[in-house]
Amino acid sequence: MPLNVAGSKVAGLKVAERGQVDPFIVMEVVREANRRTVDGQDILHLEIGQPSTPAPQAVRAAAKAALDRDVIGYTDALGLPALREAIARHYRDFYGVSVPATRIIVTTGSSAGFLLAFLASFDPGDQVALASPGYPCYRNILHVLGIDPLLLPMAAATKFQPTAAILDHDLPTGELAAAIAGLIIASPSNPVGAVIDEPEQRRIATLCRARGWRLIADEIYHGITYDSPATTMAAIDDEAIIVNSFSKYFSMTGWRLGWLVVPESLVQPIERLQQNLLISPPTLSQHAAIAAFSAHEELQANLDRYRTNRAILLNELPAAGFDHLIATDGAFYVYADVSNLTDDSVDYARRILAETGVAVTPGVDFDPARGHHFLRFSFAGATADMQAAVKRLKDWRQRW
Repeated sequence: MPLNVAGSKVAGLKVAERGQVDPFIVMEVVREANRRTVDGQDILHLEIGQPSTPAPQAVRAAAKAALDRDVIGYTDALGLPALREAIARHYRDFYGVSVPATRIIVTTGSSAGFLLAFLASFDPGDQVALASPGYPCYRNILHVLGIDPLLLPMAAATKFQPTAAILDHDLPTGELAAAIAGLIIASPSNPVGAVIDEPEQRRIATLCRARGWRLIADEIYHGITYDSPATTMAAIDDEAIIVNSFSKYFSMTGWRLGWLVVPESLVQPIERLQQNLLISPPTLSQHAAIAAFSAHEELQANLDRYRTNRAILLNELPAAGFDHLIATDGAFYVYADVSNLTDDSVDYARRILAETGVAVTPGVDFDPARGHHFLRFSFAGATADMQAAVKRLKDWRQRW
């Protein structure tokens, strides 16, 4: 029976401050786009970074087999040993890098990976530096944990990526640097898709070692590059934390599975955090993911489609008035400077959705200070959707 005390002031019960965290705006755009779909509108999804392809056939077959043979109970908090070994082989086969399976921790998506990495590496009150624009959940998770994100405004000249020279020049030293405990980098990055080359990654890693900062490298878009492969930080610094995921290259977003490569000193702390917070990653997804590493031929076909989609947007968006584009090296995004079109990217994205049925993400999701002048277009969807989207956008601009 529900508690119902006469005169009780239920409305006055406390809501924790961390519950007031900023929204992940792209998910709010998705919600509105989905609402319009339910209402019968034809919506083209260029807002969310989610492959429109299913998981590889071998992964789906492995999941079905696991359902037949396994009870799908909890696994070890670190993840299935067979999957950790498969990830270690992936580093050897894909990068030519030896990573012991003992340093690999399977997580519930990269989201849990970031949570565990931040909890194990930083204390409340620490500062963690990160480039802006960048993935919004970095700063939002840090806020929730009482860790202060130190946003570093980057420029288009470096494709909004940090460099060791910029970090060395712009970040404080001495007593002012005492609160800085870490640095987050992403290569390829979100929202720009820019890659940090190997020499620059080495310089950044050397700087972090010299200043005593924990380096966290987001590599969830590895495998999705267009000119040359991305370098893994696992080949450079064994004290860095590498975050990766089955969501993007492996086309397994809803399976909610990722992994960390961590220093030996962090294996037990993260294991204990995982035991208490999450128990273990999703078991069915783990069994299935072992097969993902045998599906590169199918996954390379996905990459070919992204390459085609990328060309469509880069070639056709300027004809729709979006002619200030930052060319992407990897991932599946085009970041557009729309300062010649609007001072309010949230309202502009809302208008585009309402008037064309094309969903895009306002830049304020990635850059609170300057993002009102930017939009992100995702080309993770079907090629036909990219072609239809640019046609709608060109027709829309011609009506002005």
